[in-house]
Amino acid sequence: MSNRKARMLADRHLRDSARALVEADIENLKVGFNQKSLGERAFDRVREGAIDVYEEAVDVAENNKGALAALLAAVIVWFARNPLLSLLGLGEEEEDEESLSDDE
Repeated sequence: MSNRKARMLADRHLRDSARALVEADIENLKVGFNQKSLGERAFDRVREGAIDVYEEAVDVAENNKGALAALLAAVIVWFARNPLLSLLGLGEEEEDEESLSDDE
């Protein structure tokens, strides 16, 4: 068999194999589309994305525990700022505001 003929047969076999793979992929896509609606596929994609984001957040939190603790402390202090300022005597006086509204 000549070199050209052997190469032609090899190329034809490669082409036929590639075509069979493409046809199999098309059939798999058709089956996938028939089994799930567009909404279900969108929900699955969003869920997978949320899982990826959650896993990334857990990794970042594990690597930065000090920064996470500081952020949590800052949030707690922010929500407790009014009682803390009142304890230090720096808070706004509610009585003055009430007396002003009574005078009017």
